Amino acid sequence: LRRSPVRVLPPQKERDAAAEAQRSPREPSPPPPPAVERSSAGPGLWYEKAAPGDRRLGKVVTIAKSKKFRDHHGKVLLEGHRLIKDALEAGAVLQTLFFSTVGHLKELPEAELKRANLVKVKFEDIKSWSDLVTPQGLIGIFSKPDHAKMSYPAAQLTSSLPLLLICDNIRDPGNLGTILRSAAGAGCEKVLLTKGCVDPWEPKVLRAGMGAHFRLPIVANLDWESVPSNLPAGVQVCVADNKDPGAQAETASVSRGAGRAGSAPGNPKAPVKSKPKAAPEHEDEEGAAGVCIPELAAQCYYENWTQTPVAVVIGGETHGLSPDAFHLAASTGGKRLVIPVVPGVDSLNSAIAAGIVLFEGKRQLLRRHKQEDERQKFPVVG
Repeated sequence: LRRSPVRVLPPQKERDAAAEAQRSPREPSPPPPPAVERSSAGPGLWYEKAAPGDRRLGKVVTIAKSKKFRDHHGKVLLEGHRLIKDALEAGAVLQTLFFSTVGHLKELPEAELKRANLVKVKFEDIKSWSDLVTPQGLIGIFSKPDHAKMSYPAAQLTSSLPLLLICDNIRDPGNLGTILRSAAGAGCEKVLLTKGCVDPWEPKVLRAGMGAHFRLPIVANLDWESVPSNLPAGVQVCVADNKDPGAQAETASVSRGAGRAGSAPGNPKAPVKSKPKAAPEHEDEEGAAGVCIPELAAQCYYENWTQTPVAVVIGGETHGLSPDAFHLAASTGGKRLVIPVVPGVDSLNSAIAAGIVLFEGKRQLLRRHKQEDERQKFPVVG
């Protein structure tokens, strides 16, 4: 019998060294893992340069276009120098900033940039993903802002009035952004968005808002039962409308398909009855049949209607004001503010109507405050 000799293997390190020695000089060594290239943009401020094929910027598009993704991950996208700067100054948390030139960083608050991940990319990459006609080369991903934790500009707070805005089924992004901008300009104390309104963090709303998101509190996705708890005590809720005051009863029963109900002022904090689900966009007028809508005292918007505080409801162009808005107004002794239009004109743009009513409310409140100050300075001696 012949026995095969036993092969004795050297230790692993010696085997690796022998294999390296026998390797052909033409055979290249495996490349080391790529290192992140980092550069300095100032003392304590570092950024990385995106490698070719970096996919992180592509995720920006997902955040921008998917409301589900934004809500699930709690992130929003802001584009442009002004919007990003306003967000940082208001206390919004920046996670990642994509920029095309280092000069963009010098225009933003340095302390906030040090806490974020800064990534330098080619302008062509930003341009390919941007929705703007002329991109600025600056895109930021922020944690979804919480209105309760934001620090709004001091000038905005000092000019704030006891005037609130409630948006009811505003579904056009451009309209909602313009309405928010008007609310900030008029000095509104707060804006409430009911369910059915477009997401205020949608990119088109942000662009139309021109920084209004970071100038006043915006409470979104409210059902009508929770609206009163977000209003101050003693508030009077009014609804904006374009119906002729003389035709109030007729329009309430015909166009809304509702019977008549008396106005009964009560506790503004009381829950407001609402339908289980919001009416879909394709529902016609017949779908509202049987809904009882209370009658409200109607007057032109330029007549006196303000008290401290006051809230105005603006309805969407497609469906107008919901029955819940009328019930809330009736429970607070509110009125129907009519914007007269030329006969034959169906309605005004909701953003235009909001601007008209809000700035009239501002004028009336300022006049009321001025009169109160004069009474205090020069009291009437009886």
